[in-house]
Amino acid sequence: MHKKLTHSIVAILAACLTSTAVADDKKDCDKDARWVPVSGTGIHYFSTAIVHSERTKPNGKVQRSTETIDLSGDLEGRVLYQPRSRFDFVAGTLVNTGRQVFSGTVLGSKPVLIYDDEFRFEVNLNTGATVGKVFLVDRIAGPRVKCEIEIIGTGFTPEGDGLATYSGRCKVRDR
Repeated sequence: MHKKLTHSIVAILAACLTSTAVADDKKDCDKDARWVPVSGTGIHYFSTAIVHSERTKPNGKVQRSTETIDLSGDLEGRVLYQPRSRFDFVAGTLVNTGRQVFSGTVLGSKPVLIYDDEFRFEVNLNTGATVGKVFLVDRIAGPRVKCEIEIIGTGFTPEGDGLATYSGRCKVRDR
């Protein structure tokens, strides 16, 4: 019986690992998880950014840095953010891609670490309008949580740090 159970578990895991990701919860391998709406605010600390490199391009520059973002609301914690920033001064745009890790809680969960290397932020350098999408889906530690979030810039602090609101959804296990 133990052997049969082990084979069943292996078969289920293999099916989950080889299936393609789909948004439909009925086809998701996290059967005991559900999507929950989330929202809150954030502050992006430009004032404490560490610039690692900067390379001039014909229309702008490419910069690599390490920055932090604090989130409040349904996600409570800090993001360690390593963007590759592509500034195009002729077009008046900035696009950030790279890597980031969220450390904190989601909807009052136990502490989690979640990794994202698919985020994308677009900034209009002329108006300051900022929009971004974040995909915190690769769990490093803590409960199984996945978050898909949209971020909208809302202004700046007197120190020049960015203010934002976020909304989206997180998949959490039923308690």
